[in-house]
Amino acid sequence: MNADIIPVIAGLLIVLASLISLRTGLSVAIIEILLGAIAGNLGFHTEPWMIYLAGFGGIILTFLAGAEVDTKILREKFKESMLIGGLSFLAPFLLVGGYSYFIAHWSINASLIAGIALSTTSLAVVYSVLVETGLTNTPLGKLIMASTFITDMGTALTLSIIFIKPTLFTLLFFGVSAVLIIMAARFSLFILRNPRLMNRIIEPEIKIIFLVLLLFIFFAQLGESHAVLPAFVLGLVMSKHFSEQRKTKMVRNRLRTVAYAIVTPFFFLVGGMKVSIVLIGGAIGLFVIFFILKIVAKFAGVFYFAKKYIPKGYTYTTLLMSTGLTFGTISSLFGYNAGYINQVQYSILIGVVIASAIIPTFIAQRWFMPKHTEDIDMEEDLSLH
Repeated sequence: MNADIIPVIAGLLIVLASLISLRTGLSVAIIEILLGAIAGNLGFHTEPWMIYLAGFGGIILTFLAGAEVDTKILREKFKESMLIGGLSFLAPFLLVGGYSYFIAHWSINASLIAGIALSTTSLAVVYSVLVETGLTNTPLGKLIMASTFITDMGTALTLSIIFIKPTLFTLLFFGVSAVLIIMAARFSLFILRNPRLMNRIIEPEIKIIFLVLLLFIFFAQLGESHAVLPAFVLGLVMSKHFSEQRKTKMVRNRLRTVAYAIVTPFFFLVGGMKVSIVLIGGAIGLFVIFFILKIVAKFAGVFYFAKKYIPKGYTYTTLLMSTGLTFGTISSLFGYNAGYINQVQYSILIGVVIASAIIPTFIAQRWFMPKHTEDIDMEEDLSLH
């Protein structure tokens, strides 16, 4: 395929996904993943610039997700988010990992990769769905975001502790990330409120945020790590500033507009294009088993405490916590590049990750959307029983 036509086709897919989303009411992220999978299996291939832009899109989504977390709720509802998010990680990690090793007879490293990859909850998908449904500013949405953070923190820490061998560059990455986050905590409010920077058509505040995220990506690659966690923590640190007053909220909203217009669609398109239907078809039984195991484990870990703490949206919460994409893809790709899993195992895991991004989200939006979300009250829905 001529490289010059690839951006045009990608643009058409992005616009088509938006039109389908408006028509059906489904999250545009789901449509972009599906169209990416169809295009990829019809011969549409990714260019290096698309892969980088997709990676950057995932980091922006993660930053925005962190910026939506209400740190007050995270502190006040730490027990709830720890229970929901912690078991959302632990249950599928143990069940999928155990099945892979004892029944599917994968190697110990391959089984650990499988458990880690399918234990995730997608920050990108959850955040996109909550934004589109208007739930980001509700107690329900904020608790889901906090729980998702806990789940992915467990995934990232487990992958790092078990597999990643720290080097001087890894320490450099952690050091630079810590310095940038501390500087953001001290000076970001000054930048966001600076009258010389505000409401300028050149958007200097957004460019500064982009620069910091690009630095995270650069040093993460240097240290053979990933920029997702520092990007989320940066968003978490700046979340208070974004919610303080109208002017700083406008910066976040403009950043969201820029991201959703062109950058983040490539994250979902490229994610869908990673699915090889041919390879999955050759191991369809294992694919189905892994998908069922992930969903069953998520329900086993999340449903009880979601029902206890979020009585008006527990099924919706459990389904969203069952999604996977960002960290699942990262973990699978890490295992494949390191030689812990082969191409068939990689395709199965990626296929399950993509399926878990689509199917639970579709079911949640179609049949379990919380009604009268404006009436959801913090004291009533998130109270202890």
